[in-house]
Amino acid sequence: MILKDLHTHTNFSDGKNTAEEMVLSAISKNMECIGFSDHSYTEFDLTYCIPKDKLSEYKTEINRLKEKYKDKIKILLGIEQDMWSNEPCDCYDYVIGSVHYMKCGDEYLEIDHSPELFFEMIEKYFDNNGIKLAEQYYDSICNFDYSNVDIVGHFDLITKFNELDKRIDENDERYKKAYRKAVDYLLTYNIPFEINTGAIARGYRTTPYPNCEIIDYIKEKGGRFVLSSDSHSAENIMFLFDKYKELVK
Repeated sequence: MILKDLHTHTNFSDGKNTAEEMVLSAISKNMECIGFSDHSYTEFDLTYCIPKDKLSEYKTEINRLKEKYKDKIKILLGIEQDMWSNEPCDCYDYVIGSVHYMKCGDEYLEIDHSPELFFEMIEKYFDNNGIKLAEQYYDSICNFDYSNVDIVGHFDLITKFNELDKRIDENDERYKKAYRKAVDYLLTYNIPFEINTGAIARGYRTTPYPNCEIIDYIKEKGGRFVLSSDSHSAENIMFLFDKYKELVK
């Protein structure tokens, strides 16, 4: 397995560590490559993304580190492009495409901020019907253009808190129909899905996403995978990669 991790966050967005601290951690783990993918700017939510006036500084810093550590590790400048973001993303080495929000009317509702807000969203906007939410979520994926995306980020993010309180029945045939439609759509772009260990590191899940059934479905359809930590701290880079490396084969 190539020792690389392309889904990491720094304090340019909602990560804990500086980019250089992340690089030094990666070097200490004998990694061959680290990619930075801080959150793209979203004008409707400034709490988690790179501020617009810091985008240039972000690019400059990652490029500085590329040069400084070129003899020790390969560094890539990426972005996690939220599908509701209007920022251009053609100036990066790679793009992770993710959906972090449900749009209800004129409101953008964050899916993965906290269990409390997520459960409240289901109750308030989806009549306490998790399948209704799931169908809209997967439909929204099918309405985005992934032409400039290189990796599909945490495909079933809406299940992040499902082990805490099973609000979405992942065995329901309506759920399966909805995710399969979205998988089939994404496969037309011939880009890999990530197997993401980030929610395990945060204590919300005991397995990566997507779940095993979705992974099997993607494999049956000829889809590809990359392993990602979605790390927001230097210590969690390549989190549990040894345990789950077989899933990407």
